[in-house]
This record gives sequence, C-alpha cells and structure tokens, in this order.
Amino acid sequence: MTSLAVAVSGGVDSLCALLRLREQGHDLLALHGLFLPGKALPAPQEPVSRTPVHQTHARQPHGSLAPPARMHGRPAPAPLEPAPGHVSAPRTPDHPASTAPRLLSAAEALDLPLPDTALQALHGLSRACARLDIPLHVADLRACFDREVVTPFVQAYARGRTPNPCALCNRRIKFGALLDAALALGAEKIATGHYACLQDGPCGPQLAAAADLTKDQSYFLSLVPPQRLRRALFPLARQDKAQSIAQVRAAGLEVPVPAESQEICFIPAGEDAYRAFLERRWQDEGLAVPEGGPVLLEESDATGRPLLRPLARHHGLWRYTEGQRRGLGIAHSEPLYVLRKQEADNSLVVGGRARLGMRGCLTGPATFHCPPECWPREVLARLRHRQRPAPARVEQAGDGLRISMESPQFPSAPGQVAALYDTQGRVLAGALVRELF
Repeated sequence: MTSLAVAVSGGVDSLCALLRLREQGHDLLALHGLFLPGKALPAPQEPVSRTPVHQTHARQPHGSLAPPARMHGRPAPAPLEPAPGHVSAPRTPDHPASTAPRLLSAAEALDLPLPDTALQALHGLSRACARLDIPLHVADLRACFDREVVTPFVQAYARGRTPNPCALCNRRIKFGALLDAALALGAEKIATGHYACLQDGPCGPQLAAAADLTKDQSYFLSLVPPQRLRRALFPLARQDKAQSIAQVRAAGLEVPVPAESQEICFIPAGEDAYRAFLERRWQDEGLAVPEGGPVLLEESDATGRPLLRPLARHHGLWRYTEGQRRGLGIAHSEPLYVLRKQEADNSLVVGGRARLGMRGCLTGPATFHCPPECWPREVLARLRHRQRPAPARVEQAGDGLRISMESPQFPSAPGQVAALYDTQGRVLAGALVRELF
C-alpha cells in the first residue's frame, strides 16, 4: 500500500489518525514537528540523507531533507513546488544557514533544550509509536515556524491587524515545511488529525467541511494550495471528537498531551502574558510599541447621518479587535463595541450594538480550490471561525476579492480568514481579510 507519513502532535486527534491508518494496513511513519522556542541546530558541514521509511528504528545522524532515491522498490515521490512562504535562509556570519528544517530521531530531539510540553509530547509519542511498531521521526522546524508564523503574527499586530496564525501555520508549516520533510523521508502523502475532508469536485479532489461541524477545520485550511492538499489525507473526516477519544482509549494508548489546545500555541495563557510577548518581540525586532490615540463614539445626527465625537483614549489599536465589547474600560449609557480601527488617524471607533453589522470585506490574493468559472450560483462566505457560512456575492477586486454579504454579519477583522463554500460544504477559495465595510 501507499507509504504515508502521519503528522503527530501528541494530541488525541493525530494519535487517532495514526491508529486508524495502521489498522487499515498502511505502511506508515510518524512525523513530529518541533515548533516552539529554542535555538535551531547548526547546519552540518555535509548533508546526510535520511534512511527511507522501511529501515525504521535505528538512531540516525542529523540529516538534510534530500529524499531517498527509491523506496520499497518504487521511485521516491516527485518533489512539490517550494512551500508557500518558503524563504531561503541567508548565509551570513551572524545568521548561518540554520533555518532549514533538520530531521532527527526522537532520542536526538530529546537532547535539545525544549519546553516541558514539547518534551512531554516526545516522550509520550516515543512510547506510543514503539507500541504500534511505527518509526518516529522529528523535524526541527523551530526557526522556520518563527520566521513564517510568529514574525508575521507580531508584525500584523503592530499594524493593528488581528492575525490568524493557525491558518498561516497550516499553509506554510504543516502543509509546507512539514509536508516537504515527509516527502524527503520517502512518504507519498501526509495524514493529519484535522477534522476536514477532500471531496470530488469539478476539478478533482476539493477541500470540504468535516462531518462534525462543531470541530470542522476547513476554514483554517482554506489558504493551503490545492496542489499541496492533493498530498494530504484526513482520516477523521467522517467521525466526531468523541469517537476519536473512544478509539484511542479502546486501543489502550496514552495520549501524551491530553489537554486540547484552545489558544495560540506560542503565547503563554493570560492577557498579561499575551501583551508581554508582543512587546518583547517588537523590541527584539526594532519595532516601536504602537501608541495610544482617540476613542471616537459613532452616533447619528438629527438627520440620521453618522457622527463621530471624542469619547476617551485607547492604549494602542493592537489591544482591540472588531466586535470586542469586554475590556474597553469606557463607562457609557449602553454597552459599547469596537466598530472599526482607523489606522490613518490611529483612532478606535466604538458604538452601540445596533451599529455592529458588517456588510462585507475586501481580501488579499485568494487561494482557489475551484476555478471561479466553475462556481455555483449560490456561494456562502465564512468570515469568522465561529460564523456559519452565509450567502454572499463575490467579485474580483484588484488582486483580491470583494465579498458582499446578503445580510449584515457580526464583524470579522483584518487579518482573519475569509473562506468561501458551496452549499455542499466544499471550499471554493480562501483569502485574508484586508478591510471591512
């Protein structure tokens, strides 16, 4: 059968994906990515290719991502185009070529100065994979993750955006650098524990919503190019979270990291920690902490036209997001919400609930999962993760899209994802929101 890599994080979902594929008799390897802080390993003087999948548990030297020539008598998979967002590491005395991912054994990875949660995941995955007799490989993607996910996140906040790092991670890391690592190890596809599926569409396999809509992650995957998703498998597409937990428990496997992640993985929990992280990174990158400015209350004059009047001072636009009500610190006769952030004059516009509706947005360049000429007449837009897809009209606008909702919606925010669907749950396109209207 086809040789598969399974991306394992240490959580129950990826462990269940690994278990299901093993029960189906696939030739597997497990691949764990190191993402969180730490200094990447220096590049070896001479790259050393890794052993193909079928030569399993022997300890290996640090190696490059050069793919093996043949595997199980078959040619190695043809390489993909460079991962989206791929940036070649510069070679300078103070920035050596150390940002390229390195493949390690679990034992080698455990020797690194990693966060406690990363060590916990590695120890647990080593035990689980040994029990299942599946080789475990580790890709050191810490420098790549910092460059491709954390740095854009920090820079977006400095511009007053509300970025979505999970969507960027899926595009540039999980189905970018990590997929490349899987192919380099000789796998033909990578399976993950995402709740999403691939359905037959007008132009081939097409990303679609999972059966469990409460856990569906197609929104966060909509920026991944379709040519990358053709190398993907989603074993959990047709089941719910409770089934995944039950299947892992029935197999007698211990989940290394049982707590389900709800926050941004690279920022400690807590509002103060969030702000401290951003301020420290801005200082490290030579960026000024965004300054405070006026809070403007939007009301209507006697003729019904919008009127803005000064109300208070804010502490930096980065501390707020569109639709926010809690934490504004403004006493008023009615609850106030953030209506928009005006970068031109560094002002925060607030108003009552009745003014909150969003009519649509403009986006940046889109990832098309189906050519627009093949789209159905009825298109649904999902501009926030928690929003149900709603009818919309979509037009090309410059290098992006103009998405007009048929009825007002609770606000999204610049930096969030706009995902477009057909009525069958198939993803038509995904893009980043630039501007609300």
